Amino acid sequence: MSARILHPGCGNEPLPEWLKNGTEVRLDIDENCNPDINASITDMGEIGEFDLIYTCHTLEHLYQYDVEKALSEFYRVLKPGGMAFIMVPDVEGVSCDTNVLYESLAGPICGLDLYYGLTRYVQANPYYAHHTAFVKETMAEQLKQAGFEVIEVKRLPAYNLMGVGKKPEEAKCPS
Repeated sequence: MSARILHPGCGNEPLPEWLKNGTEVRLDIDENCNPDINASITDMGEIGEFDLIYTCHTLEHLYQYDVEKALSEFYRVLKPGGMAFIMVPDVEGVSCDTNVLYESLAGPICGLDLYYGLTRYVQANPYYAHHTAFVKETMAEQLKQAGFEVIEVKRLPAYNLMGVGKKPEEAKCPS
């Protein structure tokens, strides 16, 4: 049986290759992305249960208090034993300035872009603005507060941070 994968904040991005054998359900607040479910990740409604959640560069677009709501929603819709894979920008050691940190497919990325969102994208669509930032410790703490067992929080190339959390088999109420 194929894993049922929720892709919240999907935008126009496909799932990574390592998840292609699952059944993807796309969720986004922007109906122009043609999601399967048009909803906010802070209030997804009754959308069923999922084996896995994959979200990439979504949580930084929320205010801190909404990050807590989104992670609680992820926890709620995961089956016991389900996994959440969360990618966000890693701002550890990043100065909030215009010095180019790396080149991406979108062009040069500087510290201001990691903190506030890529200016030309934000000008075109306000959903692209960044409202919170993460480092390894804050990602781990956010996952724990939502009830997840923290499997790993790892710094990746190009200022990416990946948090992996598991919903316990015997689900407990988040603290």
